[in-house]
Amino acid sequence: MHPVIAKTFGGLSKPYYFRQFFFGLLFVAFFMFMASKSTHGVPIGAALLMAINALLYPYSRFVYESVVGFIMGNNVFYANAFLMLFVKLITMSVCFMFAVFIAPIGLAYLYYHHSKR
Repeated sequence: MHPVIAKTFGGLSKPYYFRQFFFGLLFVAFFMFMASKSTHGVPIGAALLMAINALLYPYSRFVYESVVGFIMGNNVFYANAFLMLFVKLITMSVCFMFAVFIAPIGLAYLYYHHSKR
């Protein structure tokens, strides 16, 4: 494997990547299901964008979790579970929809982090 690819796309742990990839695939399945109900089906451009977003979603989520971890630190908040699940669903959908734009930040950081060693 090329060193640049190994330092960027191979930068996340396998369990973390596959867990986040699974959630990305759930979004793809949901959007495909909703699009299958229409008379026009799924446009090829939308299907391609969903596939790219599903592959980049773990890196997008890595950026989100890193930023939130930096801001929040080790604080613990007690809140309504349904509210927290709703907020988590919203943040996951935003990370999925904008994965094409957010993931390059995570990939650049992973490249920098793994090149530094």
